[in-house]
Amino acid sequence: MSDPTVTPPERPPLPPDQPTDFDISEEYGTARKNLPPTRILLICVAAVAVVVATYSLTHRAHSVSTGSIDKVTAVQMPGQDAVMVAINVSLQNNENKPIWIKTIQASTDAGGSTQTDDAAPAVDAQRYVETFPELRQQALDFLTPETRINSRSKVAGTILVSFPVKADAFAARKSLTVTILPYDEMPIVMKK
Repeated sequence: MSDPTVTPPERPPLPPDQPTDFDISEEYGTARKNLPPTRILLICVAAVAVVVATYSLTHRAHSVSTGSIDKVTAVQMPGQDAVMVAINVSLQNNENKPIWIKTIQASTDAGGSTQTDDAAPAVDAQRYVETFPELRQQALDFLTPETRINSRSKVAGTILVSFPVKADAFAARKSLTVTILPYDEMPIVMKK
């Protein structure tokens, strides 16, 4: 019979000056072993940069609609150093869906400073035209916020603004800018 308590023979201990085969750097690896070759990495980075640049250039925000300032009529307000200005503008919607006007602003560089005003509401604009008949001569239908411009169509209208400058300073202005901001689109900026 054999004795079940037989133990294997013990190994002799290693002398302290002999190194072991354990290398911790193999466990964690090195960049050379874990990363792809530099050439492949640079090609991939360049390909991603080309795709991002192409997308950003082709999907830039741009104004789909265009416009122009057609006629400008200014009237001196009696007893004030201010002018009331009727500006006829034309807008062309080049998009395949209708747009609505959110805000309308006009600014001028006259009298040594830049002046800005929002377009008068249609109710007030009608009273101003009745008060100043000179503005009525060239006036079209009033262009107001919430005006709808159908797809692929053109709209012309008049906006009324006032600037705190004299009529001769307005006539000698450096610029006149009308900015129309539609909902969900870039602003339409017209200069004259």
